[in-house]
Amino acid sequence: MAQPVVQIQHLQKHFGKFQALKDITFDVYPGEVFGFIGPNGAGKSTTIRTLLGILKKSGGQATIFGQDVWSQAVSIHKRLAYVPGDVYLWPNLSGGEAIDLFLKLNGQKHSAHTDELIKDFELDVSKKNRTYSKGNRQKVALIAAFSTDADLYIFDEPTSGLDPLMEEVFQKHVLSLKAAGKSVLLSSHILSEVERMCDRIGIIRAGAIIETGTLDDMRQLSRTQVTVTTAKDLAPIQQLPAVHGFKQTGNKATFAVDSENLASVMTALAPLEIKQLQSTPPTLEDLFLRYYNQEA
Repeated sequence: MAQPVVQIQHLQKHFGKFQALKDITFDVYPGEVFGFIGPNGAGKSTTIRTLLGILKKSGGQATIFGQDVWSQAVSIHKRLAYVPGDVYLWPNLSGGEAIDLFLKLNGQKHSAHTDELIKDFELDVSKKNRTYSKGNRQKVALIAAFSTDADLYIFDEPTSGLDPLMEEVFQKHVLSLKAAGKSVLLSSHILSEVERMCDRIGIIRAGAIIETGTLDDMRQLSRTQVTVTTAKDLAPIQQLPAVHGFKQTGNKATFAVDSENLASVMTALAPLEIKQLQSTPPTLEDLFLRYYNQEA
């Protein structure tokens, strides 16, 4: 397996007596979109700021491109692009001037691809930054980031302030980065966004990673929702240990099944003469709520 682009092991961060990060461990590999999810205050931004060398870790290890994120931050930053969740811009520059300045600071130039991005994000680059809404400020930073030829892209709640159409544009360009073999670390609380784009996800709660893996891996640990209509009485199905939340109306029932036991439940249903059957795998939102509602 290829060496990780980002490697974090048991990362900790203290602010006085408050422990913001308790135990953060995950890797991001080349050509991978890694989703980093959790509610506000869970530690997502603190983790990212530590990775960027803005904050100094209190314990554990964190490297990007095999280099220490604190002592070799300058070298690392030459190979990454970053967009925070709230962008502040020079008020007297226009949007276009800000984009060009971001590119120049990173040793890049305005290109035809930059112009395509400006068109895609529908940004009026002639306006002064001080006149921009939050969403338009985000667009400036996203256009500059997507214009940059980097090895790692870090997005921390990047679509904050964008409308759904612009979220679609953002997702399209992230998938283009993935197709080009770039690595992406995406922190988001928009679960549909993560579900669509990410190869693997890490769930953070109260400063600790509580689960990492692919969505399919996590679905195996959760429950599939089943709605079934049969010719014979469904009551015996309620007694199966793998069946949860059983509700019956006549010969129609809805219930959840532990995914690993789905085959055995289907075998039990077959003699009841199935007339209609619908099974729905758990969504990322279902998984997230399940993990978050577990006792710490």
